[in-house]
Amino acid sequence: MNLVHAGPEDAAMLADIHATSFPPGAAWDAATMATLLGLEGTFALRAGEGGFILARQTLDEAEILTLAVHPAMRRGGIATALVNTALALVGAAGAKAMFLEVAEANEAAIHLYATAGFKRIGLRRDYYAPGLHALAMRRTIAAE
Repeated sequence: MNLVHAGPEDAAMLADIHATSFPPGAAWDAATMATLLGLEGTFALRAGEGGFILARQTLDEAEILTLAVHPAMRRGGIATALVNTALALVGAAGAKAMFLEVAEANEAAIHLYATAGFKRIGLRRDYYAPGLHALAMRRTIAAE
């Protein structure tokens, strides 16, 4: 699978993929994507137009901001490749841990992250909206 870095010039494509994966009103638009990609320490990887991961690193901590795979491309290993590659990149850059929030009801994503070694560390109540909670998860990144 060919993963490439995405930049602000890819913001519209990333927003289109995001819109296929999140409910209306929750998807990020191209302007938001471009702004995030312009922030220091933030990076995106994409698998063509099939999916992407947006993450950031500050010192020895990293965070997955969002992950989206087009519904027609799911169950093909894209999300796993994106997560594992992002973990390798931040680990090589000195991160000791990676964090994320995932919707408590998103069993497929929780399974993906657990398989990648993430552990639940807490619950963020009403994170997405009233009654829509998020699990906070963390993965230790071993020193190479």
